[in-house]
Amino acid sequence: MTHDRFAFDLVVVGASFAGAACALAAAQSGLRVCVLERKRDPGEKLRTTGIIVKEAAERTLLGALPTDLVRRVEQVRLYAPSLKQIALAAPGCYFLTTDTPGVMRWLATQLRSHGVDLRLSTSFRDAKRIDGGWDVEGIGRTRFLVGADGARSRVAERCGLGRVRQFLYGIEYEFPHARLAEPDALHCFISKRYAPGYIGWIAQNPGGVQAGLALRHDPANARVPDLDGFLLRVGRAGGLPLRLTPGPTRAGLIPCSGPVWPLASEGVMLTGDAAGIVSPVTAGGIHSAWEHAWTVGRAVAAHVRNDGPRPEAIAIEAAPRFRAKRALRWAFDRMPFDWPFDLLLHSPPLRWAAEQVYFGVRR
Repeated sequence: MTHDRFAFDLVVVGASFAGAACALAAAQSGLRVCVLERKRDPGEKLRTTGIIVKEAAERTLLGALPTDLVRRVEQVRLYAPSLKQIALAAPGCYFLTTDTPGVMRWLATQLRSHGVDLRLSTSFRDAKRIDGGWDVEGIGRTRFLVGADGARSRVAERCGLGRVRQFLYGIEYEFPHARLAEPDALHCFISKRYAPGYIGWIAQNPGGVQAGLALRHDPANARVPDLDGFLLRVGRAGGLPLRLTPGPTRAGLIPCSGPVWPLASEGVMLTGDAAGIVSPVTAGGIHSAWEHAWTVGRAVAAHVRNDGPRPEAIAIEAAPRFRAKRALRWAFDRMPFDWPFDLLLHSPPLRWAAEQVYFGVRR
């Protein structure tokens, strides 16, 4: 199969977890891959907590992260609005908090070491369909194009694919060198006052403490999360030190309605946040995005190298549906008060549901 009129077999837009996974999967199979990343430094202006679940740590390349970039956490402490709490754990289950800027830079080195043409400070502007592929403005011709460019995907917009319509809005502070009183737990807070539609969280990571808050995003009545007020309310319960030195702030939109439609059309596919592949309940997307993007990259390679099935259908089929978690999201959005959580926190049904959310199957 001739490649002469194509500069690349695959162009991926976005170098975060999903984009890196897709590009690495294709490059490991011998494809010519280009990744476009609008940022000069992959570790700057992040919009992810960087918390990695056990499955991602054990079944993907992320398990090879340098030990100084990760910290293992085996327990969740769930707080009701009254700040009553329960400890949750499951045998063999854990999370990895990360030095997320360091992880993004490590992924960039992995891309380059596998022969990927990583172009930093390069935005995707437009692409035109051509016979057998796409002509990407300023880049050249490619057989396949993958959008891993976030919740407001420009690839989706320019190529006529589905757009994410429902979001959470999250903000997170970093406190370098700080240490929690209980550093071996992920502290999660339910509060309809501060986090309607989602939660707040505090966690120890390799370089300090990260603390964040997210709430349901309403474009008609946009509300900025009151993270300062939230931390004043929960700081002592969550074990925050009294004196904190602020560091970087992260903020952004988080998809919460499941996969978009259409997720693919001829020669172009979406993955990660661009495809809505984020848990509607936990807003965790690293594991699901990595698995989906890796599957897409492998499917593109199988088609180009071995005349395998078209990858577009595989991309659609591989997208997690999150049916149970979408039902939980519907219920959570419609529970208007804090008192049910205060009343039921120690009940077996709520404990079971919480353990399923944090430690259960993630599809």
